[in-house]
Amino acid sequence: MEPRDLAQRTTDTRSRLENDVDVWVGTASVDGVPHLRPLSFAWDGTALLISTPEASPTGRNLAASGRAHLALGHTRDVVVIEGSVEVIPIAELPQEVGDAFAARTGFEPRTLSTTYAFYRVTPVEIQAWREVDELSGRTLMRGGAWLAD
Repeated sequence: MEPRDLAQRTTDTRSRLENDVDVWVGTASVDGVPHLRPLSFAWDGTALLISTPEASPTGRNLAASGRAHLALGHTRDVVVIEGSVEVIPIAELPQEVGDAFAARTGFEPRTLSTTYAFYRVTPVEIQAWREVDELSGRTLMRGGAWLAD
């Protein structure tokens, strides 16, 4: 398979963001202990919305650091996202946004007895590659701006 150019990688990555439902979420505690969990997400065209219990290691880490590393796909077709995080308590999430998240992911955290929050992850950098021949030019977004736009 031939390596994809920037435009094709960007198109493929946007398609994954619009169609995938699950993402690996990597965080670290304030003392540097790494934590990795799969979570469902909804993409609104500019950011990923995820939800996890506020008291979980992922929730605490996202709130404390304000940063996350996310990964879509598998090792031979991966999208890696570094993003800034905004914590959104359930009570402050607009109803239509929560409804869209539940419809997209099949997961409704607003009805659970455990206290969940939503976390809006806005990409700052995105990289995508399939094989070693795509490592060069793998950066698709830098500073929050798509390079192909």
